[in-house]
Parts: sequence; structure tokens; C-alpha cells
Amino acid sequence: MGGAPRTVAIINGTLAAALGLGLQLWIAGAIVWIFGHGAAVYAARKDPAFMEVLVRHVRHKGALTC
Repeated sequence: MGGAPRTVAIINGTLAAALGLGLQLWIAGAIVWIFGHGAAVYAARKDPAFMEVLVRHVRHKGALTC
């Protein structure tokens, strides 16, 4: 979808559609979609594997947790 990874584009579009259609916040849904898609495209240009890195980062336990 225009340079964004498929999973990010689907999640972003679903969230924007839920805001726009479900809650009838059309402008907020459009803003979420534009900024979310732009951020995903930017991240994919900088690092094509950013989703795999993000998933690995989230699963990784903190080394200095108390």
C-alpha cells in the first residue's frame, strides 16, 4: 500500500475506519490515516525490516527491570 508494510497499512486503515465510520469522527479518522500511513512509509524507507525489529523489541525482556 504505497510503501507501507501490509500489516501496518491494514491496522492503520482499520483504526482510521473505526474512527471515521464507527464513531463518525471523519476528520480524526482522516488525520490518523494520513499521519499513520506517512509514518509507516517513512519508517519503511529508513529500514525495510522495521516491523520485524519492532516485534523483536517488544518481545525482548528488559535487562534492567527491578
